[in-house]
Amino acid sequence: MDFEIILFAALVISGLIVYFDKTVSAPRREAESKKTVGIARARLPVLVEYSRSFFPVLLAVFLLRAFVVEPFRIPSGSMLPSLFIGDFILVSKFSYGVRLPILKTKVVPFGSPERGDVMVFRFPKEPKTNFIKRVIGLPGDVVSYHNKRLAINGVPVPIKSSELIDWPESNSASGQVKAFSETFGERSHSILIDQLRPSGSIRVTVPPGQFFVMGDNRDHSNDSRYWGFVPEEFIVGKAFFIWFSWDSAGGGGINWQRLGSLIR
Repeated sequence: MDFEIILFAALVISGLIVYFDKTVSAPRREAESKKTVGIARARLPVLVEYSRSFFPVLLAVFLLRAFVVEPFRIPSGSMLPSLFIGDFILVSKFSYGVRLPILKTKVVPFGSPERGDVMVFRFPKEPKTNFIKRVIGLPGDVVSYHNKRLAINGVPVPIKSSELIDWPESNSASGQVKAFSETFGERSHSILIDQLRPSGSIRVTVPPGQFFVMGDNRDHSNDSRYWGFVPEEFIVGKAFFIWFSWDSAGGGGINWQRLGSLIR
């Protein structure tokens, strides 16, 4: 089940218990206490005690998660080398406007995804599943990908070759891939290209209100090249911070050097 729905249900139930106790049960207990002078007052029911304790905590967590930041864990290597398997990230829920929780309806429109943003969204083919990819094409853009080179509106995206590195998580035949620095405007990020894996060609125009996304691990990413565009209403938020990282590939343990890193 959706954790947001579970959290909302727990919030509503605990709130109703507190409200019922305050308006109905508490006055009754107060009336009974006046009749029993000198006798110790009865303890609150356990359910009421727990509800009073947890309601403010649940409310704070729900509001924080719904409107400010939401934590996610990276489960795959599709965003290598920017995000590792086992990274725990924070996603800004207000960078692209304020949405109502549960309903996902935007109520305060401000900000929109930019090329190069790392964005979390609900997978269009299965909306209960969250994906994370990099924004490549904005509404109206013509995106082409040929011979492992990306172009936007007919202009090749600048890339700079880097050293040959070993990424066993990339699932390439040799475990060796080529690293590049890719630039959108003044913003740069790293990508991986598996020279041994064939890639197809694509040329599409991004429809209004939708976005074209790709993983940084270009030859090992399930992205817009294969299933299409991300509708604006499916956007969850902008990934911006790595608050914890567990070294899944290295046999376990905290990956200390990644803690507190900003996501580029």
